[in-house]
Amino acid sequence: MPVDRSIRRVGVRRQALSMAVREATVVAGPVGVRERVLAPDLARGLMLALIAVANSVVYLYGRPYGVRQHIVEAGLLDRMVGVVTVTLVDGRAYPMFAALFAYGTVQIFQRHGAGAAAKRLLRRRSRWLIAFGLVHAVLLFPGDILGLYGVAGLILVGLTGVSDRKLLVAAALWLAVVAAVQGAAYMMPSTGERSFFWSFETADPLAAMMLRPSEWLMTPAGVLGVGSAVLVGTWAARRGILTDPAAHRPLLVRTAIGGLGLAAAGGLPVALAAGHFWAPSSTLVLWSISALHAVTGVAGGLGYAALIGLLAVRVGERRGPVVRALVACGQRSLSSYLFQSVVFVVLFLPFTLGLGARLGTAGITAIALATWLASVLLCDLLRRSGRRGPAEVVLRRLTYRTGRMSA
Repeated sequence: MPVDRSIRRVGVRRQALSMAVREATVVAGPVGVRERVLAPDLARGLMLALIAVANSVVYLYGRPYGVRQHIVEAGLLDRMVGVVTVTLVDGRAYPMFAALFAYGTVQIFQRHGAGAAAKRLLRRRSRWLIAFGLVHAVLLFPGDILGLYGVAGLILVGLTGVSDRKLLVAAALWLAVVAAVQGAAYMMPSTGERSFFWSFETADPLAAMMLRPSEWLMTPAGVLGVGSAVLVGTWAARRGILTDPAAHRPLLVRTAIGGLGLAAAGGLPVALAAGHFWAPSSTLVLWSISALHAVTGVAGGLGYAALIGLLAVRVGERRGPVVRALVACGQRSLSSYLFQSVVFVVLFLPFTLGLGARLGTAGITAIALATWLASVLLCDLLRRSGRRGPAEVVLRRLTYRTGRMSA
């Protein structure tokens, strides 16, 4: 009997030691650059180009607004560029980023032991993301998505025990909500007036700042599709689909082809209406094509992620200067996202250079892509000097509560 008690005591000590080790991994600090996986970083770097394009068009003002609040344009080039962006970018970029956000959140949770301490870490990180989002919205861009991602992070902590099947069922059911709300939001014929984001055409900077908090709170209604994308991204992270894309190549091929095909087909009717190549005959038709646009946007976001996962398989270890620069941008995606807002505010608003009143969709899209390219080059310079992005440094310091930043 004394021997049995000794064995039990040893077992209890071992269990306590194991729990302590798991807890200790939480304070190990953020993941180092050499430990990062190619596909998610490459995807973030590339998709920031689409984020720039999607965000830039809301800065256009001083003209009547039409379908989905796109300005009414007469130039053929502007109208054609508008069709392309509404079909392939609008409502497609943010779901992809949401899926990647969820993927990264699950990776952090798993890396830090998948226990109570990891949950505390994620909750702290999510709360700081909400704070980042509020500051970003008030000072620069009320269409900020960081706050919503912070809320999603808090929800994800509560979903750690939910089965894969329930995640996918919930993602599918949420699409019904997306269709209903998004269809209703854009079903009424345009009056020519701006119906949201009024701060973008407000000439008084203080008045614009006062409008932004309420506009920020309205933003989630326009990007409801990120909810389904977050759930699918969580499922994908549990299975390591982008961590080892070569092992999931058939699934990625099907997702890329199917997702992007659905996005193109589902986005084209609204795009043609926004470009004034076709006029919906009734509010019911307008509701239907708006709902279709929103739902297929989620498929498009996942399709983009899958496509870049396949690109990562093809790249493998052969990372030339272009891939390294894009990956550097993806690793500093928070700083790059905020950099875009700073540039857009300086160039487009009425109380700065006011280009939003003079440019069309084609011109502002070109500037958006140039801004993204500049961010890629700046991030590559940071990579070469061994530095993280400034926003990443601050968020990691606040999240991990340590002055040590891994290189």
